Amino acid sequence: MIAIPEEMSDKKKEWHGSKSIGKVISLTTRNGIETSEARYYICSLKPSVKRFGEAVRGHWGIENSCHWVLDMTFDEDQSRIRINHGTENFALLRRLALSLIKQDNSPESVRRRRKRAGWNDSRLLNILKGKT
Repeated sequence: MIAIPEEMSDKKKEWHGSKSIGKVISLTTRNGIETSEARYYICSLKPSVKRFGEAVRGHWGIENSCHWVLDMTFDEDQSRIRINHGTENFALLRRLALSLIKQDNSPESVRRRRKRAGWNDSRLLNILKGKT
């Protein structure tokens, strides 16, 4: 039986099949002020501290690298879309576009592939069709 933290016990029935719950406490110091943040993970992994740590680091490594590419290629952090669900919708569209652009196996950077697709309709069409 999984020991569930008290603040999460009301969600227990939604996690049928879970094998473990992990908690990560992040300590950050900014301008001399230390803050902490707790994040919980519901896992299909059997309890293993080493495996859990690898999974969390892997998740954040992917998340951080994807965010960096989106910001450098699409200037995502500069977006001023704020109305209704626009933020979420455009984030989804950017990720879809990034996924399609990455399928193009040309040796150019993602940013250059995006620009060239914007300049050349046949190249854009090939990217949309998945032809590289």
